[in-house]
Amino acid sequence: MFSERVQSGRAGRRDQTRERVVECAQRLFADRGFAATTVRQIAAEAGVSVGTVMGVGDKDALLLAAFDGWIGAVHRARDGLDPVAAGADPVTRIGDAVAPFLDLFDADMPLAREYGAVLARGEATTEVFGELAIALHDEFAAVFADAGLGEDALRAARAVYLAYLGLVMTSAITGSDAASIRDELESVATVILRSPRKDS
Repeated sequence: MFSERVQSGRAGRRDQTRERVVECAQRLFADRGFAATTVRQIAAEAGVSVGTVMGVGDKDALLLAAFDGWIGAVHRARDGLDPVAAGADPVTRIGDAVAPFLDLFDADMPLAREYGAVLARGEATTEVFGELAIALHDEFAAVFADAGLGEDALRAARAVYLAYLGLVMTSAITGSDAASIRDELESVATVILRSPRKDS
């Protein structure tokens, strides 16, 4: 019993420390930029050792964790809303579905590009994309189903989601901003909607 409480207390403190490190990394990345922020500065800001910060993650992992927090907050704020209301133009609905996330990226495009570069390297993982991938895929599938794609709606949704992910990940290389990412994604949706159906 005592041992369980000790383990539980340690786990709680470890989680609190992790949250503090990520929050400090978020703040420093936003204030100073990714390149100018060091692990030592994050440790000082969080009041922990450099080793403790590295136990949470290197700079790349901390940037992903920071964006996980920001993207997760946007995702939760959308919960219960109907971001892709039926009846609107399908292409616009696709753009509207990703607009809150693109607004987040647009708020600090240099940092968002660093995020895209970290994702593109594929050396670290992000938690939020699993949950968000399902939500966006479902929203895109609803749009394509409403547009009459029938059985192809799920495949079309997957193609558009992968295009979205690719556009975000390559934004560091292409120099794309949020508006151009949305335009490109809507172009992909337009091509899919214009493609001949198997049953036509």
